[in-house]
Amino acid sequence: MTTTSGSGAADPGALRPAAVPGPAPRPGYGAVFAVPEFRTVFAAHLISMLGEMAGGIALSVLVYRLTGSPLLSALTFATALLPYVIGGTLLSSVADRYPARRVLVGCDLVHAGCVAAMTVPGMPVAVLLALRCVPAAISPVFSGTRAATLGDIVGEGDLFVLGRSVIRITAQSAQLAGFAAGGLLLAAVSPRTVLVLTAAALCCSALLLRFGTRHRPARRVAGGAGGALLGESLRGVRRLFADRRVRALMLLAWVPSMFVVMPEALLTPYADAQGLGPAGLGLLMCGMPVGAVVSEVLAGTLLGPRGRARLTLPVGVLAALPAVGYAWNPSFGWALALQVTTGCGIAYSLGLDQWFLAAVPEELRGRAMTVLTAGLMTAQGLGMAVSGAVAEAVPVHAVAALAGGVGALCSLPAALEVRRTVRGGGQDPGSRGETGLTAI
Repeated sequence: MTTTSGSGAADPGALRPAAVPGPAPRPGYGAVFAVPEFRTVFAAHLISMLGEMAGGIALSVLVYRLTGSPLLSALTFATALLPYVIGGTLLSSVADRYPARRVLVGCDLVHAGCVAAMTVPGMPVAVLLALRCVPAAISPVFSGTRAATLGDIVGEGDLFVLGRSVIRITAQSAQLAGFAAGGLLLAAVSPRTVLVLTAAALCCSALLLRFGTRHRPARRVAGGAGGALLGESLRGVRRLFADRRVRALMLLAWVPSMFVVMPEALLTPYADAQGLGPAGLGLLMCGMPVGAVVSEVLAGTLLGPRGRARLTLPVGVLAALPAVGYAWNPSFGWALALQVTTGCGIAYSLGLDQWFLAAVPEELRGRAMTVLTAGLMTAQGLGMAVSGAVAEAVPVHAVAALAGGVGALCSLPAALEVRRTVRGGGQDPGSRGETGLTAI
């Protein structure tokens, strides 16, 4: 029977089936940028990264002009990576002991002070390299604190993963733009002037973070005993490595990355062997960042959390495999394609980020992100060093191909260990509650 209204006409609503709610819309990068505080963090990151990239080139040129030594010039880049393991291990508890905004602003100001000191005329080269080490030691603390705070700013779900993705995309893009800007600036002004601009960029980043982000209390109350910072940092590292799942996730982050950078570290001698000029080398160096940016944007835009999770383990294992193509000593075009394809492997980080966030308790999040960052940079530095050492005795293209094959073989056990740490059938790895850290 048709229900009628009081006027005697049929009620059209009664003829329609009940509305069935559709699936919730999938958040995208636009939802992340809709958060005003995240826009501030993004702007600060972009400005500081552009300054750091330009400043790195400027310092390398300054040291080379002062000494004429290619080794010392190269050390300006090496000293930006090697101290990561020191800061990430001994200072990791800073990320949880103190309010995040204070840590971020303080790190930026210390970094700016070190860069400003580099501009003093007559500064010995040894002091310049030492000043380069200080920001590298505190950089993992800064990165870990910022990563942990993203969960507070945008939430702990898919927006956290997309926020971390934006930070990586910005870093890759700033690497391209910063190197280009640094080269152009050095054609017009002195290296010390570029370093002054770098210090100014870091101060701008500090101001943005100070006045554009909220004050949040520390995750953990700092102890009053002398030396507590070091002891708490080491205890936090032990707690992280004592948990099987967290340990497996960190290895999956570090192992593929160590092998992926090996061919990139050999591009200069490879380009020389191929007879490529500086322009060809520059394009090859752009290959991995371009692939990383494109793959992150596509994965973050087109795939939801489950789709990204399903890709994490296979892509992590296969990330370094394209480099096997160097076995055929490819020409410029094919080598560029290999570099771009290798860069696409970074997309596995999106799923890995969400798993890692779920596996680490709130009170250890800052330390966990700091250790994760420090290990990642240290692994990449070791990969570069090993590839260079092997290339002293083995042809460059063979070393690059070997890195691809060995990288896939070494990444497979890490991926399998991550899979074994999943508790309960049918769950995606990393869902909340699957694992926890044993209290110590």
